[in-house]
Amino acid sequence: MKTVLFLLFVTVFSAFASANDVFSGIETAKSLKDLKNHNPLSTLKYSADPGVMVYDGRVYVYGTNDGHADELGDNPEDNTYQQINTINVMSSDDLINWVDHGSIPAAGENGAAKWAVNSWAPAAAHKKINGKEKFFLYFANSGNGVGVLSSDSPTGPFVDPIGGPLVSFDVPNCGDIVWLFDPAVFVDDDGTGYLYFGGGVPEGQASDPRTTRAAKLGDDMISIDGIPQTIEAPWVFEDSGINKVGDSYVYSYCVNWDNGPYGNAKIAYMTSENPLGPFTFQGTLLNNPGDFFGTTGNNHHTIIEFKGKWYIFYHAEWLNVQVYGSQKGYRTTHVDELPFFNGNFRNATGTLAGVEQLSNVDAYSTNYASMMAWQAGVSVYGLGHTTVTYRKGTWTGVSGVEFGDNATSVKISAASANGATIRITSGSENGEVIGYVTVPATGDEFVTVTADVSVSGVKDIFFVASDEVVVDTWQFVADEAISSADEEIEVDGDDEINVGEVDSADEEIDSADEEICWSEPLGFPCCSECVEPERVDDNGEWGIENNEWCGIYKSCDY
Repeated sequence: MKTVLFLLFVTVFSAFASANDVFSGIETAKSLKDLKNHNPLSTLKYSADPGVMVYDGRVYVYGTNDGHADELGDNPEDNTYQQINTINVMSSDDLINWVDHGSIPAAGENGAAKWAVNSWAPAAAHKKINGKEKFFLYFANSGNGVGVLSSDSPTGPFVDPIGGPLVSFDVPNCGDIVWLFDPAVFVDDDGTGYLYFGGGVPEGQASDPRTTRAAKLGDDMISIDGIPQTIEAPWVFEDSGINKVGDSYVYSYCVNWDNGPYGNAKIAYMTSENPLGPFTFQGTLLNNPGDFFGTTGNNHHTIIEFKGKWYIFYHAEWLNVQVYGSQKGYRTTHVDELPFFNGNFRNATGTLAGVEQLSNVDAYSTNYASMMAWQAGVSVYGLGHTTVTYRKGTWTGVSGVEFGDNATSVKISAASANGATIRITSGSENGEVIGYVTVPATGDEFVTVTADVSVSGVKDIFFVASDEVVVDTWQFVADEAISSADEEIEVDGDDEINVGEVDSADEEIDSADEEICWSEPLGFPCCSECVEPERVDDNGEWGIENNEWCGIYKSCDY
């Protein structure tokens, strides 16, 4: 049966007072991150060991899933890391507002790599193979080997293409590595991939552990080509990183705790003219997080170049201490600029302020609700395309939204079991009210609700909920008149939302109109053929092709 599509419009000319009454007595949830700060990147999940990939103008951060902040309780046991078998992923094009894409089931009974127990310290790369872009996610099975997953999308779903470890102690020149973990991956200009891994300090070898390796990958990125080479990295402990700067290959790593000349658990770096070495020691570029936040602990990083600047991603236990009062091993990802002068890196400084926003958010694009700079009390569900569940008084905030001259309305795709109101403010969660959006009781059905607003310029905006509501996307509209026919849509008390009287001309869609790709304005292609719907919302029926959402032509009849 063909799904009946509808669009629900709500006017608010006289509704501000009544909507404001809905929030009377509601105390907004407290943010774990000050609004003037951008570190840690997310306070939704403890996400450690950041492995970072730049793809198609976006930065993707993959992290060891230390746990969801709202699920650990008020005083959890110290993190043992043995329970970790999923990998968090988030992305951004401005380094401030991060889309939470969910947690990738990597290892264990419910994971892609069922042979593995854990998924620590991910590293990601992309490469075009046989004319198609492929994505590869490398991870550590505790300290016992390195696995690889592959996908057609940077956010998954991922599969295990080889059914076992890519690197094990049986691989030549790897049998004497203390910890076979912490991969880093790099694809050179000629398309050749390289993998770096290993760590640990054999007894009596603190200054020269010789426990890290560099290996050439096969063209398929899921095999080792040749014998991995030993990296003679002084005082190495763990945490490999790799970059190319000009014609020089930069290998970075965490030094050990044995009071060597470079300090405890700092990030050091070496250079070479060959991706497999030998490398020459150059210095350090990031101190231990304890020097910045008073939370000394293990140090793990990734360096990237993005939009003309160098950045270093690392983790710290600052948030852990704010929540629990002491360090319990739950880490979150931070990013700061990495100084670069005359072809050399200098030491970065860890901060809570973080980096500058690289671009404003387009208010008039369709934006995910799971894109946020700040939040308090919400939850994110799904993988890839995710939704946000708000409860009474919880909220999300988006930094630097560009409205131009004036936005006159907002569209929010949402669902609510019992109905809820979303208050949109600027400046803070309790700041100036931009508008109210009333979401009726829809059950699990997503509807697009529209309300009048008036906002211009560049603003930090916040979405605050009066009750439980699930939000998919939001989009502002500039100077767009709502027709009287659209304004007369009615909502009755039934579970199903019925469209009120409209012109018969509006109800009749001719075959030519049906073939218009309605999903393209939302940023998604149309499906190449009629496929079984994976999801239905008020916009239309959605399918999946090549692991990406696509709009099903309205002429397809299910």
